[in-house]
Amino acid sequence: MAALALALLTFPMLTSNPGDVTHVADINLPENAVCSGEGAANYDFTLTGPDGDTVSLADYKGQVVLLNFWGTWCPPCRVEVPAFVEVQEAYRDRGFVIVGVAVEDTAEAVRAFASEMRINYPLAMTQDDIEHAYGPIYGLPLSYVIARDGSICRKHFGELTKERVEKEIAGLL
Repeated sequence: MAALALALLTFPMLTSNPGDVTHVADINLPENAVCSGEGAANYDFTLTGPDGDTVSLADYKGQVVLLNFWGTWCPPCRVEVPAFVEVQEAYRDRGFVIVGVAVEDTAEAVRAFASEMRINYPLAMTQDDIEHAYGPIYGLPLSYVIARDGSICRKHFGELTKERVEKEIAGLL
């Protein structure tokens, strides 16, 4: 089973053409960027939430954003959600927001999981253009820490803990 999972995660890396993707690091950073780790965030997206509502990344300009690509079917994604709920609750009034983008999932599964886990941050369903701007997405979870000025400070592959998120955002709030 583990070999199958590894094959499914690495197959896109072996078959994709790296020249077909614009990476976030290729986007110009804002002047006087807070950090220069990964490039500049692309806010030019309006996504559809699991309830059919619109989730516009532009609505979060000026806030510290944790953009998290995840799935209800992904065990490490499921593990990090309770920590995200706690961090969102603790820091929302200081200009912090988590935006969860469900990958290869159904709206029904996302709604059920969000209700069960009491997710308190905006959720959206993935679409090709956001994957091209922030991807390619080879595995989940994948998270970006975005500063208030739009610079991407960190890109994380794998599960994040509450302590790690708090450490990452402390100097940005």
